[in-house]
Amino acid sequence: MEGKCEQCIIRQFNSLKHLSREELVRMSNCKTSKVVKKGEALFEEGEHINGVFCIKNGICKISKMSENGRNQIISLVTKGDLLGERSLISDEVANLKAIALNDMEVCFIPKEEIIRDLEKNPNFSMGVLKDMATSLKKADNVIVDMAQKTVKQRLAETILNLEAKFGTNEENAIDVHLSREDIANIIGTATESAIRLLSDLKKKKIIAFKGKDISIIDKSELETIAQGF
Repeated sequence: MEGKCEQCIIRQFNSLKHLSREELVRMSNCKTSKVVKKGEALFEEGEHINGVFCIKNGICKISKMSENGRNQIISLVTKGDLLGERSLISDEVANLKAIALNDMEVCFIPKEEIIRDLEKNPNFSMGVLKDMATSLKKADNVIVDMAQKTVKQRLAETILNLEAKFGTNEENAIDVHLSREDIANIIGTATESAIRLLSDLKKKKIIAFKGKDISIIDKSELETIAQGF
């Protein structure tokens, strides 16, 4: 598990690539690495994160609990992503929670260490800001989709996005395992509605599924549904 930041290829996928070797060596000396088991939380809503998580392996779901007790999945974070950048800018507690979808390997870099690099390395600061701007753009799109698209459109779009992000395995199924409840929590509907819509897509031979594995059979038809036609 333990590895040196300056030798880790994962940093090439995020803003840590802007750090010098010296900065990475220093960071490596103060980071901690751990395995987070499937179903465990990296952090909870309302918790002080006080640093940044770098995802070395695995996938976690980022969600927020609404006032009526429904969980809304905001995004899926995977290998190479950083989590917790917002804790660097403000001293507020976490607005979201992160739960491992499978066994994960993560490194945690304390806030004091990252702040030092943000202050001294403008390229790193810009990298972090660009990542946060991308996250805000995605959040804007989620708000518009929730307001203007039907649940069926959102489901079709989600399936297409999952394949684009995670690819397919040797059986041509999307290479991420989500429960029906997780899918419902991504598209913002009841689990029963998600199951019904998935069954309808399967009946029309647009998708196929076996357990948690989902395969796209008719991509153009799925794209048509996602566009609202």
